[in-house]
Amino acid sequence: MVDNTVTIIGNLTADPEVRVTDSGATLAEIRMAQNKRKRNSDGSWDEGEPMFFQGTVWNDMAENAASTLQKGMRVIVVGRLNYRSWETQDGQNRSVVDIAIDEIAPSLRWAKANVERTSGGGNVSETPKVRDNFEENEAPF
Repeated sequence: MVDNTVTIIGNLTADPEVRVTDSGATLAEIRMAQNKRKRNSDGSWDEGEPMFFQGTVWNDMAENAASTLQKGMRVIVVGRLNYRSWETQDGQNRSVVDIAIDEIAPSLRWAKANVERTSGGGNVSETPKVRDNFEENEAPF
């Protein structure tokens, strides 16, 4: 099996676009750009050509992304590459590589975030259970 996981850090070029499928699933389309900067020997920076990406998040994560993220924010995306191709109505072949986003979060390099737990976390306990009776060779985590 080929692992095609990618991690991309860039800026959102638009607010997440949310819609609901016919089956009732929520999805948000994410568009972002990454600038390829490189440092010159004199310490200055050269701006490279930007690379543009699009991706999709689903269900609770789509709703969380839409209520949290906005155009211009720097984000970190982890996901899998998907290749899609189709034929237009006038017979032209089109294709796109997009990202099936598994995780998305604001970058904390130049921003602060206030994290609020949502109820969609499954069986996650609100407060972790602490144990102090560890075996001698057992790690305490």
